[in-house]
Amino acid sequence: MQKAIDLFYKVLEFLLIILLSGMAVMVFVNVIMRYAMNSGLTVSDELARYFFVWVTFIGAVVAFREHGHMGVETLVALFGRKGRIICMAVSNIVIIGVSAIFFWGTWKQLPINWSMSAPVTGLSMGFVYGIGFFTGAGCVIIALERLIRLLTGRVTEEELAAFAGENMSLEHLAERS
Repeated sequence: MQKAIDLFYKVLEFLLIILLSGMAVMVFVNVIMRYAMNSGLTVSDELARYFFVWVTFIGAVVAFREHGHMGVETLVALFGRKGRIICMAVSNIVIIGVSAIFFWGTWKQLPINWSMSAPVTGLSMGFVYGIGFFTGAGCVIIALERLIRLLTGRVTEEELAAFAGENMSLEHLAERS
C-alpha cells in the first residue's frame, strides 16, 4: 500500500513539474511575441493563471505530506514526547476542521463556478476552482491518517522530531527554504 501512495505522490510531483513548465513556457513565449511581434496569445495568459492555481493547490497537498508547511517548531521543540504528541494531535484536528470547511466551501461555490465560463478558452470555472476538492480532501485524509497513528501509538520518534523541526539534514532544510 505504501508503494502505491508513494507512486501517487510521485505522479503529483510530475504533474507539478508539467504545470510549472507549461506556465513558464506560455509566459515566456507570450513575452517574446509581445516584444518582437507586438501581439500575444491571450489563451496563454489565461491558462498560465489557471496552471498557477492548480500548482498552488496540488503543491499544498504535497507539502503537507512532507511536513513542508510553516509550523511553530521552536515552541514544539521545547516539549517532551507527550507534549509533542498533544501538539501534533491538536494541529491535525485543526487541519481536519479547516480542510473540511475548505472542501465544503468549494462544494457550495461549485454551482456558481460551473455556470461561469472563462473569457478566452470558454472552460467552465468549475474545472479551475474545483481543485479545492482535491486539496481539501487530500489534507483531511493525510491529517486523519496522522491522527489515527497518533491515537494508536504508532507514531515514531523520527516523526515527532520532524514535527518539532529537529533531526533535519542540511539537504532537507535547503528543500524547505
